[in-house]
Amino acid sequence: MLDYTYQIVGLFGHPVAENPTGVMQEAAFQAAGLRWRYLNFDVAPARLAECVAAAKVLGFRGLNVTIPHKVAIVPLLDEVAPAAVAIGAVNTVRRDGDRWIGENTDGKGFLRGLEEDAGVDPRGKRAMLIGAGGAARAIATELALAGIATLRIVNRDPERARALASALAASTGLTAQIESWTGPLVLAPDTDLLINATPLGLYPAVNQEPEIDWRTASPHLTVCDAVFNPAETALLRRARRQGFRTLDGLSMLVYQGVIGFELWTGQAAPQAVMKEALAAALRTRE
Repeated sequence: MLDYTYQIVGLFGHPVAENPTGVMQEAAFQAAGLRWRYLNFDVAPARLAECVAAAKVLGFRGLNVTIPHKVAIVPLLDEVAPAAVAIGAVNTVRRDGDRWIGENTDGKGFLRGLEEDAGVDPRGKRAMLIGAGGAARAIATELALAGIATLRIVNRDPERARALASALAASTGLTAQIESWTGPLVLAPDTDLLINATPLGLYPAVNQEPEIDWRTASPHLTVCDAVFNPAETALLRRARRQGFRTLDGLSMLVYQGVIGFELWTGQAAPQAVMKEALAAALRTRE
């Protein structure tokens, strides 16, 4: 029996034209033999509610949500997963019958990359997190839920860092330390993980990086960057040259997409295909 229909997944954001997520998801659908399409929709904030309702009526199988809708979409959903509630934002929506379920795969993508690509189990580790925005919140929450021992949050705006620490304590029970960012960041000798969750180093400002005093760093330090373009940021290049293990933001982006694919389709994702498709797309943009 011929079937000319496609299952649709959409990205809602404003703007969305340069978001590369669809490249890896379309490659994954093709590799898995699925008649699915991933389409970008530029949704103005004032139209979000009606677009979410329309997507449900039209039978979309799921959504990705990006800036500026990750928080605004929460009250428009039928249910929000506990981790997404703790983070306070949703980046992935899956369909369950006629219900929209909100998830947050950003932090989960970081954790999967940390474990599978860097070979690091976060349980019992001591982490230093640079930044207090959406990416930092997702990463901090998932690290706390995974059982890290301590977390230091460093941010130029101390109020924002305190807000993240307060939310983290309420949702996970982890008490994070707050440090102001006024000069070179000094690494405690027992720091296991250094994570940049700021846009420093993001294309086209590829030479920017957090200023780090590396002299006290442990040789067992793992340096992670949430920036995915370029995959090797100035921070990671410097860390690699000094002999530290590194984890790039491309890993986080791919794995959050892998998790989204699995939530929508119920199938194992073709991870290698997705990573190569995304890396190729980013090379084209350089």
